[in-house]
Amino acid sequence: MLTVLLVDDDPEFTDVACTIIEFLGHEVLTAANLAEARDWLKKETFDHILLDFMLPDGSGAHLFDELELLAKRPRVTLITGHPSVRGIIKDLCGPNIDYLVKPIQREEIEAVLSGKKDGKASEEEPPAITRHFEHLIGESAPMQELYKLIERVSKTSANVMLLGESGVGKEVVAAAIHQASDVEGPYIATNCGAFSKELIGSELFGHEKGAFTGAVGRKDGVFEQAEGGTLFLDEITEMPIDMQPNLLRVLENKVVIRVGGSKTIPVNCRVVSATNRNMEEIAQSKVLREDIYFRLAVFPITIPTLRERKEDIPLLATHFINELNAENGTGFMWQDTQLETLQAYDWPGNVRELRHFVHRAAIMSDPEKSNIELPKSIESPFAKKQSTTPALQAGRTIEDVEKELIFATLEKVNGNKTMAAEMLGISTKTLYNRLHAYGEISKDD
Repeated sequence: MLTVLLVDDDPEFTDVACTIIEFLGHEVLTAANLAEARDWLKKETFDHILLDFMLPDGSGAHLFDELELLAKRPRVTLITGHPSVRGIIKDLCGPNIDYLVKPIQREEIEAVLSGKKDGKASEEEPPAITRHFEHLIGESAPMQELYKLIERVSKTSANVMLLGESGVGKEVVAAAIHQASDVEGPYIATNCGAFSKELIGSELFGHEKGAFTGAVGRKDGVFEQAEGGTLFLDEITEMPIDMQPNLLRVLENKVVIRVGGSKTIPVNCRVVSATNRNMEEIAQSKVLREDIYFRLAVFPITIPTLRERKEDIPLLATHFINELNAENGTGFMWQDTQLETLQAYDWPGNVRELRHFVHRAAIMSDPEKSNIELPKSIESPFAKKQSTTPALQAGRTIEDVEKELIFATLEKVNGNKTMAAEMLGISTKTLYNRLHAYGEISKDD
């Protein structure tokens, strides 16, 4: 049994963490700030300290020097709500500090208290990765919101438009919507940007034999093929503008007329469309008629970028390497430090770029060993310009790191202090105290 000191000012997290620690058979005491932590250190001896990085009266890192003076120095695990903190302050805190990023799972707490989380590849079987709706991987807050939207729309027959950058996984989300809908018909996918103006009508609506040169037989279009199921129209904004009235008639009347035919054929399927343009671009560029937009985007869903859900990167990287292991008979395993490297990158190509990188790493690595060799550069030739938010670098003071993290997060959420506090894993009161200390707000604000 260990004696654990949990230092965190979030009472909700503290309650949950204490329950987990006690369930694991350890004794736990709590402190809400540095002052209370120092009082406990004078009275008790601890085996392990779970220490929040941002506390109401200063950074938890300020305790490190004091811990060195103790007769028995406890192990320390730093808790943070910001994934990039681990890499940024590693030089400040030394190599023997573990890190946990909120939200924290029971298995993570158990691992650090048992001493198994040491930056080395684990010899145990990796934890099972949940595939939500049999397709989607991720436990972050943006993904939980996405799952909620999928669950809600799946109970209806409404058409869905998926918005998001290239590589975020729009087709995977479309397949998840189909899976969640529990319909009897098939899932059919087509790319509106992959066909010439002359052939797209045939692809969508089908054609009769002899309708045009090369039409040697009758063909069902994708609307007929998706009967009773889901039709995914990728790159919908690449559809020629003069073809869109034909699509509108199908959406309004739920019938198609094959190219070269005259008979109306009833069709019944949910249409899920997708584009990498945002709503403003769609409206301003006029690549999609307004009446078509309102028919297709009855329920629009914006898919989060990978940089907005960095805590999911280890899950995705593990899933991709597991797939390659199964395919090639290898046994590659990530080291914690490698996953931290992947989390520190912004992945402008999103999940597609991450998958490609993992594949490259697997090819570079010795198939007879479990170690993964990372390529020298993560960036792909198509990497977009990285975020304009100033990079946080090691070798700075704790106060500088805290301040930059706070301002970078506030900028990301357009100044919403409640959202910023949640992202940073601190209370709103603590955030206001920090901003007041920086002279950004007065006590009356």
